[in-house]
Amino acid sequence: MIHIDQKKHTTQDQTQVIVLAPSGRLDITTAWQFRLKLQECISKLSRHVVVNLSQVNFIDSSGLTSLVAGMRDADKVKGSFRICNVHPEAKLVFEVTMMDSVFEIFETEEEALDGVPRAMSS
Repeated sequence: MIHIDQKKHTTQDQTQVIVLAPSGRLDITTAWQFRLKLQECISKLSRHVVVNLSQVNFIDSSGLTSLVAGMRDADKVKGSFRICNVHPEAKLVFEVTMMDSVFEIFETEEEALDGVPRAMSS
């Protein structure tokens, strides 16, 4: 079981952003739960998601796959998917797999939230 903190952030132009902060391991036993949470957030709450990985000290290929799936879901609905505060232990996995060039990765949650695309006026 993975614990996932969730909070809503509203940018200055009223764009809703969901910040998810899983804690523990993002691996084959927990990745599916995280994947479902991402899907639910993107489809029901906001197209814009920031994933704070400061509390994830281990990530494997299943964990990376769940992040890629979340990014694809956000792309499909013209949203944004950002990662921030990658734990040093997990950072290596991103670098080795070259996923650090696939994702938008930020040092802090503030930086990640700062660059969220503006709400499209319809």
